[in-house]
Amino acid sequence: MGMGYGAPNQAVFAQFLAVIQQYNASGERFRIDGHCQSACTMFLSIRNVCIAPGATLLFHAGGSMQKGIINPSVTQQMLSTYNAALRQYVTDHHFMDTFTFHPISGSEIIKRFGYRACR
Repeated sequence: MGMGYGAPNQAVFAQFLAVIQQYNASGERFRIDGHCQSACTMFLSIRNVCIAPGATLLFHAGGSMQKGIINPSVTQQMLSTYNAALRQYVTDHHFMDTFTFHPISGSEIIKRFGYRACR
């Protein structure tokens, strides 16, 4: 799908939201595999998502990295797409406070936060 490297602007961010809506409406399985950073992590909210154990998801604050401006509402929108355990973890560890990338492996997302593994 080619969306693993995030959303550089609001128009692309809206495309991520549209993909989430599309997959949630269809019920089709969505696989997160490989490298997933930024807005890609919102795909965790797809109801039939699965995570490849070898995937790497990178978390950070939402906003404009190019301008160095963190947008609290975009950050909150991203946080709202994670389950409660993951949301608590990334908040407690301040992953969503800066633009620094904080990786979590697919296997940890599965084991620690209860997301489904891809088979």
